[in-house]
Formats: sequence, C-alpha cells, structure tokens
Amino acid sequence: MMRVRAAVVLVAAALVVAGCSAADGERDSDVGVAPTVTETVTSTPPSETGSTASDVPTDGESAGPKTAPAGEGARLTVTDIRTGSHDGFDRVVYELGGSGRPGWRVAYVDEALQDGSGFPVDVAGGAILDVQITGSAYPFDSGVEPYAGPDPIRAQPGGSVVEVRGALVFEGVTQSFIGVSERGAPFTVDVLTNPTRLVIDVQR
Repeated sequence: MMRVRAAVVLVAAALVVAGCSAADGERDSDVGVAPTVTETVTSTPPSETGSTASDVPTDGESAGPKTAPAGEGARLTVTDIRTGSHDGFDRVVYELGGSGRPGWRVAYVDEALQDGSGFPVDVAGGAILDVQITGSAYPFDSGVEPYAGPDPIRAQPGGSVVEVRGALVFEGVTQSFIGVSERGAPFTVDVLTNPTRLVIDVQR
C-alpha cells in the first residue's frame, strides 16, 4: 500500500514539473518577439490622354481648320513651348499657366502675319499653320510668367514640324506659327491637363 501511494506521489510531481517547464518555455518564446506589420501602398499617377499615331487622321479633310471655344472666364498665358518626334507624327506643345480651359483656331495659311500689326513673320518650312489660342491673357492678368525661351523653336530635322515661331497676345488671343514641311499634312488639336497644355500633332 505504501508503494502505491509513493508511485502516485511521484507521478503527480512529474506532471507538475512538466507543466511548469512547458509554461516557462512559452514565456521564454514570447520574450523579445515584436509583431510584424506589412503595409502595401500603391500609388497610381494621373493618366493623361493625347493623340497617338493612329489618332492622327490621314484623309484630306483632316488638314482643314480646327476650332473650339475657350472656357468661360479663361485667363491663360503660354509659359513654355516644346516640340517632340513620335512614331507617325510630330508634336507641338504649348504649356499654359493661369485659369480656365483654352480654345483654339488652327489652320493652314498662305502667309504668316501678326494680328494687330499685320507684320509678316518669317517661318521656315513648306507650309504654315496659324495657331490662335483663345482664352488668353497678358501676364499681369493671368498672374504667371510668360514664355521667354528661344524663338524660333527648332524641331528635330526630317519630320513634319520644322519650327515654331512666337507666342504674342493680342485682344485675348495668343498667336503662334508652326512651320510644316509640306502643306496638307493632317493634324489634330487637343487639350491636356495637369498642367494645362494645348497639343498639336502633325502627321509625318
């Protein structure tokens, strides 16, 4: 009988020791372990749409005048002019500062003549696009610094755009001229935002 009681006591003691060891092990494993937090941030830049080579028309009518009205109360000043060469077309970009949406009148002309003065402007190339950006304002009205870069702006040789001349404001209209390699090249006109830009694509 004493042997049975001794055995029971030994078994109980063993269970207590085992339980304490397991608890100590769990506490040891928790010490110094910090939770891991993974955060994924996805940023998508605003998309901008403009003409691609397939957007530039190829029929004869697409070389005709293009017009669109300016937004009400627009006060915009050209701050930059640049050209670019793309697959199938050349691009001229007029970047604008101020407020509102620009309008435009763009057409082939026989001669480049300044609005107001009537003075002729020398434009290189076989044809001339007269670009008139409506909704324009003088810098003291728009509150932005006007374009003060090169004039003319030379395009990459061998394309449809040869050069861009001027960005003068007269009675709410900015006038500029694009020298094109040959008359009748189809073109499109569009507006991009952030920042505001008037974009003219001429088929190569």
